[in-house]
Amino acid sequence: MLAVLKIKNLALVDDLTWDLGSGLIGVTGQTGAGKSMIVGALKLILGERANHDLIRTGESSCTVEAIFELSDNLDHVNALLEENGLERCEDNSLVVKRIFGSGNKQFVNCSPCTLAALKSIGALLVDLHGPHEHQSLLSRDRQLAMLDAYAGAGKEREAYRSAYKIWQDAVTEWEEFQNTRQISDREIDLLRFQVDEIGAAGLVVDEVAELEQRYRQSQNSSRLLDNTSQAVDLLSAAVASLGNAHRCIRELERIDPAISEKIAGFESARVEIEEVEGNLREYSEDLEIDPSELASIERRIDEIETLKRKYGQTIEEVLAYEEKARARLDSIDGRESELQRLNESVGEARMKVDKAAVALSRIRDKAAPKLAKEIAGHLDDLGFHQSVFEIEFETLDEPGSRGAEAVDFLFGPNPGEPLKPLRVIASSGEMSRVMLAVKSALADQDRIPLMVFDEIDANVGGEIAGAVGKKMAFLGDRHQVIAITHMPQVAALAHRHFLVTKEVEKDSTNSRLERVEDDARANELARMLGGVGPETLALAKKMLG
Repeated sequence: MLAVLKIKNLALVDDLTWDLGSGLIGVTGQTGAGKSMIVGALKLILGERANHDLIRTGESSCTVEAIFELSDNLDHVNALLEENGLERCEDNSLVVKRIFGSGNKQFVNCSPCTLAALKSIGALLVDLHGPHEHQSLLSRDRQLAMLDAYAGAGKEREAYRSAYKIWQDAVTEWEEFQNTRQISDREIDLLRFQVDEIGAAGLVVDEVAELEQRYRQSQNSSRLLDNTSQAVDLLSAAVASLGNAHRCIRELERIDPAISEKIAGFESARVEIEEVEGNLREYSEDLEIDPSELASIERRIDEIETLKRKYGQTIEEVLAYEEKARARLDSIDGRESELQRLNESVGEARMKVDKAAVALSRIRDKAAPKLAKEIAGHLDDLGFHQSVFEIEFETLDEPGSRGAEAVDFLFGPNPGEPLKPLRVIASSGEMSRVMLAVKSALADQDRIPLMVFDEIDANVGGEIAGAVGKKMAFLGDRHQVIAITHMPQVAALAHRHFLVTKEVEKDSTNSRLERVEDDARANELARMLGGVGPETLALAKKMLG
């Protein structure tokens, strides 16, 4: 329940702390006193966007804070808090705070949160109804949720939701694969050509450097051959001369051994020169390149450069492109078997959805007549003595996220008139009472702790107003209920009665909220009955019992 509501600088309220209590809470006051500030504050707590015009004149910011004490739906709220990265409730207490002015801030359990998160949390805390705010009752999805709550179908509904999600995931995967499967034969041919072209080239990562070196050699082969031949001829003559010199040196050493030191490097120099001559001869033989081989090198280089222009700047990139294209082809070639697997997956998931839907539909079919009968009983209490209320099922062509059927709450307020869906009923007075009847029928299943009825009795009076008050009191025995009302029949049945008044002090207008009891409460009821006087005061005291 809502334990405390704090409001500061909202409209005519300067500073208010409201300790509510449990049961049916009646809020009354003259028109324009400021009763709407309660609804305005609660809407801010529920995540409605802040209107800066609501800030009290002369102030720069407004603050609204609510403290909820939770029990039945505590686990659900905590799960939602964790999902949004917020602190869990401590000692069953949830604290929501809104501040707006120069900036907008909202906090849940002292942690900042988004408006979207606040709205989702608020939906678990407060069910607010005004004279023209019955959208939740008109929604077919909401009607289906009400039927499921009444039927106690939470387990079956969750089983269906899980099966439906698996089926939808399988369908999505199948559709995505189908989209990729629409690849054209032309694209397949292109991929195969690319793979064949790169593969046929037989690329080797390091061959480019070797080819370029051989190509440079072949381009300058004539100059290289001339210079090499001259060098070889000269070295050959030198080697012959060195041979003659070697015989002379041997003879010198035989005659004068002391000369050995002076000619120590001759032998090694002669050997090195002979090696250089031999290396140049081999080099010369390698330089004798066949013209056809030169053309072959040129073609190979052109082939590699063409592949690089198409598929990458280096041989490594070209080979990587080939691998990617080959993998793409492999996946396309195996698409028929993959499609078969996905079809089977979708089929199996659909069978499970249908099975879960049958179980959910069965429990709904069983509960619908009972709920309709109970709502009709509450409608009779609210003055619709000859009305008819039914719940109609519509089988869907395909299973939806909430089951295999949709529902419509049908209502016929007058004999002889056809039943119509609630969403086409124009009278707000009728809708208010229908909503109250539905809420009464679901009172034991509804887990939302606080219900707020903002002048839903505006279009009723007399005996019907008394019946509306009794229904609210009935709901107040099971929930915390705030009834903002102009009807004394409703206010008299409240477990707690609060009066909103407007005071003017030094050119400043303030709205005040205070609890009225005993004589003060009787005086307020008398005012609501038409003005304080002996007769109205006596009637008010009689209404209070």
